[in-house]
Amino acid sequence: MIKIHSFQDFLLDLRKAGISMGGENAEGIFGLKDFFDSNICWHTEDVETDPWEWRMRVLNECSDIAYGKFFFKKSGFITKEWYPYFYAIRRGNKILQDEYDNGNVSQYAKKIYEIISEYKELPLHLIKQYGGFSKEDKSKFDSAITQLQMNFYITMCGRARKQSQRGDEYGWSSTVFCLTEDFFEENIPDIAKKITYEEAYSKIKERIYQLNPLVKEAKLKKFITG
Repeated sequence: MIKIHSFQDFLLDLRKAGISMGGENAEGIFGLKDFFDSNICWHTEDVETDPWEWRMRVLNECSDIAYGKFFFKKSGFITKEWYPYFYAIRRGNKILQDEYDNGNVSQYAKKIYEIISEYKELPLHLIKQYGGFSKEDKSKFDSAITQLQMNFYITMCGRARKQSQRGDEYGWSSTVFCLTEDFFEENIPDIAKKITYEEAYSKIKERIYQLNPLVKEAKLKKFITG
Protein backbone atom coordinates (compact mmCIF):
# COMPACT_ATOMS: atom_id res chain seq x y z
CA MET A 1 0.00 0.00 0.00
CA ILE A 2 1.08 3.58 -0.66
CA LYS A 3 0.32 6.59 1.53
CA ILE A 4 -3.02 8.00 0.40
CA HIS A 5 -2.99 11.72 -0.43
CA SER A 6 -5.83 11.81 -2.97
CA PHE A 7 -8.67 9.91 -4.61
CA GLN A 8 -6.33 8.45 -7.22
CA ASP A 9 -4.03 7.14 -4.49
CA PHE A 10 -7.08 5.60 -2.84
CA LEU A 11 -8.02 3.80 -6.07
CA LEU A 12 -4.51 2.45 -6.49
CA ASP A 13 -4.48 0.99 -2.99
CA LEU A 14 -8.05 -0.30 -3.24
CA ARG A 15 -7.29 -2.19 -6.44
CA LYS A 16 -4.20 -3.67 -4.80
CA ALA A 17 -6.07 -4.73 -1.68
CA GLY A 18 -9.29 -5.77 -3.43
CA ILE A 19 -11.30 -5.41 -0.20
CA SER A 20 -11.68 -2.66 2.38
CA MET A 21 -14.01 -1.49 5.10
CA GLY A 22 -15.56 1.79 4.04
CA GLY A 23 -15.69 3.91 7.16
CA GLU A 24 -13.35 5.18 9.84
CA ASN A 25 -13.55 1.88 11.75
CA ALA A 26 -11.72 -1.09 10.18
CA GLU A 27 -13.55 -3.47 12.56
CA GLY A 28 -10.33 -5.37 13.26
CA ILE A 29 -10.23 -6.55 9.64
CA PHE A 30 -8.74 -4.09 7.15
CA GLY A 31 -9.44 -0.53 6.08
CA LEU A 32 -7.60 1.83 3.79
CA LYS A 33 -8.27 4.60 6.31
CA ASP A 34 -5.07 3.38 8.03
CA PHE A 35 -3.13 4.67 5.02
CA PHE A 36 -4.72 8.13 4.86
CA ASP A 37 -2.25 11.02 5.05
CA SER A 38 -3.00 13.97 7.31
CA ASN A 39 -4.59 15.94 4.45
CA ILE A 40 -7.41 13.39 4.11
CA CYS A 41 -10.41 14.69 6.07
CA TRP A 42 -14.00 13.47 6.28
CA HIS A 43 -17.02 15.62 5.38
CA THR A 44 -15.18 18.58 3.88
CA GLU A 45 -16.93 18.04 0.51
CA ASP A 46 -13.53 18.20 -1.23
CA VAL A 47 -13.81 15.50 -3.90
CA GLU A 48 -10.05 14.85 -3.84
CA THR A 49 -9.48 14.56 -0.10
CA ASP A 50 -12.85 13.72 1.50
CA PRO A 51 -13.41 9.92 1.77
CA TRP A 52 -17.15 10.54 2.11
CA GLU A 53 -17.13 11.92 -1.43
CA TRP A 54 -15.09 8.97 -2.70
CA ARG A 55 -17.97 6.55 -2.17
CA MET A 56 -19.98 8.07 -5.01
CA ARG A 57 -16.94 8.84 -7.13
CA VAL A 58 -16.14 5.15 -7.09
CA LEU A 59 -19.66 4.26 -8.24
CA ASN A 60 -19.79 7.02 -10.85
CA GLU A 61 -16.28 6.78 -12.26
CA CYS A 62 -15.13 3.17 -11.83
CA SER A 63 -16.53 0.09 -13.54
CA ASP A 64 -14.53 -2.39 -11.46
CA ILE A 65 -15.41 -1.45 -7.86
CA ALA A 66 -18.56 -2.01 -5.82
CA TYR A 67 -19.52 -0.05 -2.72
CA GLY A 68 -22.28 -0.89 -0.27
CA LYS A 69 -23.18 -2.32 3.10
CA PHE A 70 -21.30 -5.58 2.74
CA PHE A 71 -19.58 -6.12 6.09
CA PHE A 72 -21.01 -6.11 9.65
CA LYS A 73 -24.03 -4.24 8.18
CA LYS A 74 -21.60 -1.40 7.44
CA SER A 75 -20.10 0.01 4.29
CA GLY A 76 -17.21 -1.45 2.36
CA PHE A 77 -15.54 -1.71 -1.02
CA ILE A 78 -15.01 -4.83 -3.13
CA THR A 79 -13.25 -4.89 -6.48
CA LYS A 80 -14.61 -6.88 -9.40
CA GLU A 81 -11.81 -9.42 -8.97
CA TRP A 82 -13.00 -10.34 -5.47
CA TYR A 83 -16.74 -9.82 -5.88
CA PRO A 84 -17.54 -13.33 -7.23
CA TYR A 85 -15.95 -14.92 -4.15
CA PHE A 86 -18.22 -12.97 -1.80
CA TYR A 87 -21.18 -13.65 -4.09
CA ALA A 88 -20.45 -17.38 -3.90
CA ILE A 89 -20.43 -17.19 -0.09
CA ARG A 90 -23.39 -14.90 0.55
CA ARG A 91 -25.72 -15.61 -2.38
CA GLY A 92 -24.61 -18.73 -4.23
CA ASN A 93 -27.63 -20.27 -5.98
CA LYS A 94 -30.19 -18.84 -3.57
CA ILE A 95 -33.44 -17.47 -4.96
CA LEU A 96 -35.08 -14.71 -2.95
CA GLN A 97 -38.59 -16.16 -3.16
CA ASP A 98 -37.32 -19.47 -1.75
CA GLU A 99 -35.46 -17.65 1.00
CA TYR A 100 -38.62 -15.72 1.84
CA ASP A 101 -40.70 -18.92 1.93
CA ASN A 102 -38.12 -20.41 4.30
CA GLY A 103 -38.29 -17.41 6.61
CA ASN A 104 -34.79 -16.15 5.85
CA VAL A 105 -35.85 -12.91 4.16
CA SER A 106 -38.30 -10.34 5.52
CA GLN A 107 -41.50 -9.26 3.80
CA TYR A 108 -40.04 -5.77 3.52
CA ALA A 109 -36.94 -7.10 1.78
CA LYS A 110 -39.06 -9.16 -0.63
CA LYS A 111 -41.16 -6.13 -1.56
CA ILE A 112 -38.11 -3.90 -2.09
CA TYR A 113 -36.41 -6.56 -4.21
CA GLU A 114 -39.49 -6.96 -6.41
CA ILE A 115 -39.71 -3.20 -6.98
CA ILE A 116 -36.06 -2.92 -7.97
CA SER A 117 -36.39 -6.01 -10.19
CA GLU A 118 -39.20 -4.28 -12.07
CA TYR A 119 -37.49 -0.91 -12.56
CA LYS A 120 -33.85 -2.15 -12.72
CA GLU A 121 -32.52 1.03 -11.05
CA LEU A 122 -34.29 3.17 -8.47
CA PRO A 123 -33.31 5.85 -5.94
CA LEU A 124 -34.25 5.28 -2.34
CA HIS A 125 -37.02 7.88 -2.30
CA LEU A 126 -38.80 6.24 -5.25
CA ILE A 127 -38.46 2.76 -3.72
CA LYS A 128 -40.28 4.12 -0.68
CA GLN A 129 -42.88 5.88 -2.83
CA TYR A 130 -43.62 2.94 -5.15
CA GLY A 131 -43.69 0.50 -2.24
CA GLY A 132 -45.99 2.67 -0.15
CA PHE A 133 -43.53 2.68 2.75
CA SER A 134 -44.33 5.22 5.46
CA LYS A 135 -42.26 6.95 8.14
CA GLU A 136 -43.49 4.30 10.58
CA ASP A 137 -41.81 1.68 8.37
CA LYS A 138 -38.38 3.35 8.50
CA SER A 139 -36.67 0.91 10.87
CA LYS A 140 -37.86 -2.21 9.06
CA PHE A 141 -37.28 -0.60 5.67
CA ASP A 142 -33.68 0.32 6.53
CA SER A 143 -33.03 -3.17 7.92
CA ALA A 144 -34.40 -4.72 4.73
CA ILE A 145 -32.21 -2.54 2.49
CA THR A 146 -29.18 -3.60 4.51
CA GLN A 147 -30.21 -7.27 4.49
CA LEU A 148 -30.55 -7.26 0.70
CA GLN A 149 -27.08 -5.75 0.33
CA MET A 150 -25.47 -8.12 2.84
CA ASN A 151 -27.02 -11.08 1.00
CA PHE A 152 -25.93 -9.72 -2.40
CA TYR A 153 -29.38 -9.25 -3.90
CA ILE A 154 -29.07 -5.50 -4.48
CA THR A 155 -26.22 -3.00 -4.47
CA MET A 156 -25.65 0.73 -4.63
CA CYS A 157 -25.05 2.09 -8.11
CA GLY A 158 -25.12 5.88 -7.74
CA ARG A 159 -27.27 8.70 -6.43
CA ALA A 160 -30.10 10.89 -7.70
CA ARG A 161 -32.16 13.86 -6.53
CA LYS A 162 -35.91 14.17 -6.46
CA GLN A 163 -37.62 15.73 -9.47
CA SER A 164 -40.58 18.09 -9.64
CA GLN A 165 -43.41 17.57 -12.11
CA ARG A 166 -41.53 19.91 -14.45
CA GLY A 167 -38.44 17.73 -14.21
CA ASP A 168 -36.44 20.12 -12.02
CA GLU A 169 -34.17 18.50 -9.45
CA TYR A 170 -34.46 19.51 -5.81
CA GLY A 171 -33.51 18.42 -2.31
CA TRP A 172 -30.76 16.10 -1.12
CA SER A 173 -29.49 13.27 -3.28
CA SER A 174 -30.54 9.74 -2.37
CA THR A 175 -28.81 6.46 -3.07
CA VAL A 176 -29.73 4.56 -6.23
CA PHE A 177 -29.94 0.75 -6.07
CA CYS A 178 -29.86 -1.94 -8.73
CA LEU A 179 -29.83 -5.73 -8.74
CA THR A 180 -26.42 -7.18 -7.93
CA GLU A 181 -26.28 -9.12 -11.19
CA ASP A 182 -26.79 -5.91 -13.16
CA PHE A 183 -23.98 -3.93 -11.55
CA PHE A 184 -20.92 -5.22 -13.40
CA GLU A 185 -20.80 -5.77 -17.15
CA GLU A 186 -19.57 -9.31 -16.55
CA ASN A 187 -22.04 -11.98 -15.48
CA ILE A 188 -20.99 -12.30 -11.84
CA PRO A 189 -23.49 -15.08 -10.97
CA ASP A 190 -22.09 -17.29 -13.74
CA ILE A 191 -18.54 -16.66 -12.55
CA ALA A 192 -19.54 -17.35 -8.95
CA LYS A 193 -21.21 -20.66 -9.91
CA LYS A 194 -17.78 -22.02 -10.82
CA ILE A 195 -16.47 -21.28 -7.32
CA THR A 196 -17.30 -23.59 -4.43
CA TYR A 197 -18.17 -22.19 -1.00
CA GLU A 198 -15.01 -23.72 0.45
CA GLU A 199 -12.80 -22.31 -2.29
CA ALA A 200 -14.29 -18.84 -1.90
CA TYR A 201 -13.94 -18.88 1.88
CA SER A 202 -10.32 -20.03 1.71
CA LYS A 203 -9.45 -17.44 -0.93
CA ILE A 204 -10.91 -14.51 1.02
CA LYS A 205 -9.44 -15.75 4.29
CA GLU A 206 -5.97 -15.94 2.78
CA ARG A 207 -6.31 -12.44 1.37
CA ILE A 208 -7.40 -10.89 4.64
CA TYR A 209 -4.52 -12.51 6.50
CA GLN A 210 -2.19 -11.00 3.92
CA LEU A 211 -3.69 -7.59 4.60
CA ASN A 212 -3.91 -8.05 8.38
CA PRO A 213 -2.03 -11.01 9.92
CA LEU A 214 -3.42 -10.15 13.36
CA VAL A 215 -7.11 -10.56 12.49
CA LYS A 216 -9.08 -12.81 14.85
CA GLU A 217 -10.66 -15.95 13.40
CA ALA A 218 -14.16 -15.33 14.77
CA LYS A 219 -14.17 -11.78 13.45
CA LEU A 220 -12.89 -12.95 10.08
CA LYS A 221 -15.64 -15.56 9.79
CA LYS A 222 -18.33 -12.96 10.39
CA PHE A 223 -16.67 -10.62 7.89
CA ILE A 224 -16.72 -13.28 5.18
CA THR A 225 -20.09 -14.90 5.78
CA GLY A 226 -22.04 -11.82 6.88
